[in-house]
Parts: sequence; structure tokens; C-alpha cells
Amino acid sequence: MAVEPAPGPNSEREQVLELVRRFGWNATSFQTLEQGYRYFFHGEGCVAYVDTGAAWVVAGAPIAAESAILAVLSAFLEDARRAGKRCCLFATEQRLLDLVGPTLRSLRIGEQPVWNPQVWVETLAQRASLREQLRRARAKGVTVRHVQAAELEAGATRAGIARVMKGWLSTRQMAPMEFLVRLELFTFTADRRCFVAERAGRIVGVAGVVPVPARQGWFIEDLLREPSAPNGTAELLVDAVMRWTSDRGCSWLTLGLAPLAGDVSPLLRAARRSGAALYDFDGVRSYKAKLKPAHWLPIFLSYPPEQGGLRSLLDALVAFTRTGFWQFAWRTLTRGPIVVVRALALLLVPWTLLLALAPAERFFPAPWVKWAWVVFDVLVALGLFRFLHKRRTSSLLPLAAAVSADAIVTPIQALWWNLPRAQSALDYAIIPVACAAPLLAAIVLWGARRSLREASLPS
Repeated sequence: MAVEPAPGPNSEREQVLELVRRFGWNATSFQTLEQGYRYFFHGEGCVAYVDTGAAWVVAGAPIAAESAILAVLSAFLEDARRAGKRCCLFATEQRLLDLVGPTLRSLRIGEQPVWNPQVWVETLAQRASLREQLRRARAKGVTVRHVQAAELEAGATRAGIARVMKGWLSTRQMAPMEFLVRLELFTFTADRRCFVAERAGRIVGVAGVVPVPARQGWFIEDLLREPSAPNGTAELLVDAVMRWTSDRGCSWLTLGLAPLAGDVSPLLRAARRSGAALYDFDGVRSYKAKLKPAHWLPIFLSYPPEQGGLRSLLDALVAFTRTGFWQFAWRTLTRGPIVVVRALALLLVPWTLLLALAPAERFFPAPWVKWAWVVFDVLVALGLFRFLHKRRTSSLLPLAAAVSADAIVTPIQALWWNLPRAQSALDYAIIPVACAAPLLAAIVLWGARRSLREASLPS
């Protein structure tokens, strides 16, 4: 059946680690050792997956000898059917599709760039702009060093890396995700590698590197920097990893998936455009492209023929969100993403105009109350646009406090004045909108202030 681990603490993950060391071919292989995965063992192979409730979503391909992959996959798919679960495999490569044939269908979901570190010096020689980035970082006093495994266990280096991780997460527009994008740099330190960028004794950037054993390669899984880190810090980290891997004879290195890049379906191209405010798909692809990879590998979402591609894609997205779409949307909203703050500012303009045109005797206790609300909304709108221009955390405190007061006063007026005098369906519809809007805005603004403060805290 699905899981029959040997006894003892962490025995499942230890078994998987041994299989990764022997058969780990996909860039995702080592990531399956992170928290949150379940394991299906069959013969000398396994499948790492998360259970979303309705589906089993697999991280990459089965981890097994090439000749055993079809048997391991077939056993897993059969186990999923018996359990009444849909299943899909996220971030598969062409090798798997060639091995299993019609057992799976696939949807292209992006591209993975690959470098040969042996020719990195020649690549630099051809890229003046990249050399300039490295020069800028060095001129600002940034240096990079390889961290020893013991430093990841405890001490100042670990604390500095954790601070950079926390600060980097606080700058993300979306809530933290799981499943192949989880930040986990402190486990299995004997196998993983870590490089830090330092400036004046302070860690300002981190590169987490994990092995891809069956390719004798490496995967720069995490590339993080502080917002205040000098330009070129990330490139200096990549340069250090390239040189380190080249010195060890490695000829295969990747920075991982560029999601929705390349020749994807029209639906995914539309998703790439519409989701740009929360995730810079084009920027991720462009950044990796400027480092001049040797080639790009297509990456797929694979699923059984009886399942639809869209349903499988939604299952994979649920795995990334950890708790489902609505909870993830709420967690993202409470972080105060800039795109939502901008939407609030824009929506406040027509709302204020409608407020100014509304008849005072119908909606307000007195004309001066109406105009007080109009002036208040104008000031809030101006404050929001000023914040969006300057991005100063200090300007959010009075805005969040003022909108919070609005969220308290508006329901009081609605219950005392508007609700007893409501005459139409429109009146009853306006009242909850008027009450909910400042409450939602207050939640967003406090979340934006908290995120910006966390991103700027020194240590």
C-alpha cells in the first residue's frame, strides 16, 4: 500500500534521502525531503506527494531507477484510484513522458533554464552588463562565502540567514506558499549547500543549493536578498555557486522553473498576464534569461488520461496554497499587497464622487455630515496615492488609524440613521457595502504596514 516505512524516527525521510542520492534525477527530487510530504513506496522507488483532500499532487516524477519508474507510477496511480483520489504530477520533464507513454497526459506549465558551469567564465566574458552587476556589488563591499554545514545548525550565521528569509518573505505580495516553494534551508545540511553574501559583517543575501545526484548537478533552490542589499548581490551569489560547482567538475546546474514561461496554452498565457500584479512571471523568466542559460527545458503538469487538464491544474494550485483558495486569498489580503492598496485608492475616487452627489437628506443626518465624509474620503485617497508614490511605512499609520475609525463610525451611523430610514432594495444593498468597505480597507492597510515594517527591520 501507500506507506510502509521502516521503524524509527524520521525513517521515511531517511529512506527517501537514500533513494534521492541514488536516483534523484529531477530538480525537485531533493525538495521532497521538506516538511509536508507523504510517501508512497514501491520496490526500490517512491513517490512524494501532498494530499489536498480530493487529490494527491506529486512533486516531480517518481524517484526510482529509470527502468522501474513506470511500475512505481502505475502502482501509485492504482493506489490513488482505490483511495478515491484524483492525482497529478507537477514539474515533470520529457524523460518521464517518454518512459510512461500513454499512462499520462501532460500540460506544459513553464520552462527550466540549465547552465553548464564549466563555461561560466566564458559566459561572463560575453556579458558586459552581467560583469557590471558583479562589479557594483563588489564596489559596495559585498563578499560571498560558502557556509559550512555546522553554521546552519546554530549560531550567528544561521540567525542571519533566518533574518534574511523572514525579510524576503515579508516583501512577497502573496502569502507564503508550500509544495516546492517552501523555504527550508536548515534540514539535511550534510547534503545541501549554502552561500551567503555579506556586507560589513552582515548577511544581506543567501543562495540555498541542493543536489540533483543522478545528473551530477545542482539546483539553486533559493536565491534571496534583503531589499536594501546593493545591486548585483544576487548575481554575485550565482557567480559564486557557478564557480564552486565548476571547480568540482559539475556540468549541470539550474535555477528551477520559470512558471508559465515559453510556449504555454492560451489559458496559461492569460493567467500570466492577469496575475502579473501578484507574481512577476515575465520578470522571473527575464532574470534567469539574462544569466545566459545553455538551454531551456520544458516543464509539464502530468495527469491520468481520465482527468481533465484544468481540474488537475486546480488540484496543483490547491497544493501550493496549503489550505485552499479562499484561506490563501484571505492570508494574502491581510498582508496588504500593494496591488490591493492601489485598487482601494482607485475605487475611493468614484465612491467619493457618488458620495458628493448623493442627496444629504436621504443618506445623512445633516448636510455637514455628508460633506465631512466627502472631505475625509478625499484626504484618505490623497494619502493612499501619496503612499503608493513614496512607499513610506510611516505614512500608513495615520491612514490605517483613520480608516479604522471609519470602520467603527460608519456602522454606528448605518444602524442609528440609515437602516431605520431605508426605503428600497438599493438602500439595503448600500448599507452593508458602506460598512464592509472601510473594515476591509483597514485590514489591508494594517497588513501592508506590518509587512513593510518586517521588511525594513534591521535584525
